[in-house]
Amino acid sequence: MRRVIVLAGPSGAGKSRLAERIGLPVLRLDDFYKSGDDPTLPLITEGANAGIVDWDDPQSWLLDDAMAALDELCRTGRADVPIYEISQNGRCGWQTLDLGDHEVFLAEGIFAQEIVPHAREAGLLEAAYCVRQHPMVTFWRRLTRDLREHRKPPLVLIRRGLALMHAQGRVVSHAVALGCVPVTPEEAYAKIRS
Repeated sequence: MRRVIVLAGPSGAGKSRLAERIGLPVLRLDDFYKSGDDPTLPLITEGANAGIVDWDDPQSWLLDDAMAALDELCRTGRADVPIYEISQNGRCGWQTLDLGDHEVFLAEGIFAQEIVPHAREAGLLEAAYCVRQHPMVTFWRRLTRDLREHRKPPLVLIRRGLALMHAQGRVVSHAVALGCVPVTPEEAYAKIRS
């Protein structure tokens, strides 16, 4: 049975970059977002962003699908997973994630902490980390990435980024409450590589 290392944390904290550096196969949990036309998507109800989809609410994400892929990977070493394109607000295809000879793989994304209790209870959890940095560093990295990738209109990205910067403490606390250890990207890299 394969096991998973979970990399949770705020958007822009460095989870994807860390996963690339580590070099293990990666289950990209952000590919399990709902499509932008899904009527069950949660909306922001207050402030400057009122009326737009709240992509930082776990209700915008397909937890059951993500856990099914995780279970399949642990059991068989392979799973068909979606490819999600943020700028298109939806899935643009599927790919097979094959772990090969690896007995451990990474699962990363902004809702990664949500799979930790399930993975622990099922005996599939190797470790769980919440990657975090100073909120201003996270804000700047997220904004430059999102602008570079044309994820949303610039004003939406700035407003959303400021709101996320103020919410970062709650995001980290929630991940810790679900069983993640708070670490910087360098601390996580050292722990996983050892």
